[in-house]
Amino acid sequence: MNQYFATVARGLETLAAQELEQLGAIAIKPGFCGVAFTGDLALLYRVNLWARLPFRILMKLHEFPCQDAEDLYQGVQSIDWSLYLTPDMTLAVNATGKTKQLNHTHFTALQVKNAIVDQQQDRLGDRSNVELQAPDLQINVHLDQNHCTVSLDSSGESLHRRGYRPAVGSAPLKESLAAALIQLSGWQPEQVFYDPLCGSGTLPLEASLKALNVAPGLFRERFGFETWLDADLTLLEDLIQAAEASQREQLPAPIWGSDRDPAVIEQAIVNATHCGVSNHVYFATLDLSEVAAPANSGVLFCNPPYGERLGRETDLSAFYKRLGDVLKQQFKGWTAFVLSGNKELSQSIGLRSAQRFPVYNGALPCQLMKYELY
Repeated sequence: MNQYFATVARGLETLAAQELEQLGAIAIKPGFCGVAFTGDLALLYRVNLWARLPFRILMKLHEFPCQDAEDLYQGVQSIDWSLYLTPDMTLAVNATGKTKQLNHTHFTALQVKNAIVDQQQDRLGDRSNVELQAPDLQINVHLDQNHCTVSLDSSGESLHRRGYRPAVGSAPLKESLAAALIQLSGWQPEQVFYDPLCGSGTLPLEASLKALNVAPGLFRERFGFETWLDADLTLLEDLIQAAEASQREQLPAPIWGSDRDPAVIEQAIVNATHCGVSNHVYFATLDLSEVAAPANSGVLFCNPPYGERLGRETDLSAFYKRLGDVLKQQFKGWTAFVLSGNKELSQSIGLRSAQRFPVYNGALPCQLMKYELY
C-alpha cells in the first residue's frame, strides 16, 4: 500500500475526501488544499481516471527534517533514485512551500535536481536530462515547518484540464470547480439542469459527464504514471475499458445551457462535441431577458460576472437585479445556485438565500448561494 496526496482547490478538501472514499481510498485525512489517503496501484490509476475534484495525485516517497540546502540535498540523496529513474528518462522538479532558509522555490527545485543527477552520475556514470513540458518523471517537493516531503506526481498535466475543452470564454470556470459546485449543490442526474449564463459550457458539460457516468480522465492524452518504471499499462487499459463500459447511453433528464453571445455558444458546442455529449446537452443563444424555465422544476446554475475579469464597464448591479427578476418570475418550483465573488452584487438579486457555501474561484473567495424559488 502506498501513501498518496490529492491536491485540491482551497475549501474543497472535505468534498474531495468524500469523492476519494467513494473511489475506494482508505486512511483518508483532509488537510490544507489537499487530502492524504492510502491505497494500491490500481487505486492510484482509478483516482486519476475518475476523480473530478483534484488537480494532482502525488505518491509519497520520503519525508525528512529539512532546514537548509544541505539537509535538502542529503535527504533527497538518501532515496535510491534507480528505483524510479534511469539516465535515459527525463525528469522535472516542482517545489512548493518554504522553510526559513529555503524560501525560493526555484532554488529548492534546482537543489533537488542536483541531488538526483549527482547520485546517478556517481553510480551509473550517466544522468537524466531535465524536460519541463512532459517529463518521464515529475517530482514534487513540499517544504513545511522544517520538514520536506518528496513525492512523484502521477497525474502529469493538472487533472482539471480534462482535455475536452479547446474553446474557452473570457473567464472560464476550472472544470474541477464546476464539478465541485455541482457536487455541493446535491443535484441529481434525474433533475433538469439549466445554466442561463453558460459561457463556453463548463457547468452543463460537467453535469452531462456526471449524469452519463463518464470518467473525466478518458479525455486525457496521458497520465504521468504511464512512463514510470513500474507502470502497469495492462491495468490502466482494463480500467479504461471498464470505465467506457459503465457509461450511460442517455441522460436521465435534460441538460440545457444558454448565453446571449452566439460566439461562446459556438465554443460550448465545440466543447460538447469534444467530450462526446453534443447529442445529449442542448445549447441556445438567448439573452437573459428571453430566458424561461424549460420544465416545471429543476436546478438552475449560473456563474454571473462579478467584476474581476468580466463586466467592469457594465452596470453589474442592474444585471444582478435582472437575474433575480428572471428567477422570481420564470423559475417558480426550481432551485437556483448562483456563484458570486461580490457580496454587494449578490444582494442586488433581491432574493433571500436558503444556504451559502464558501468556495474559492482561484484565489478569489466566493459564495455559492442557494435559492428555493416558490
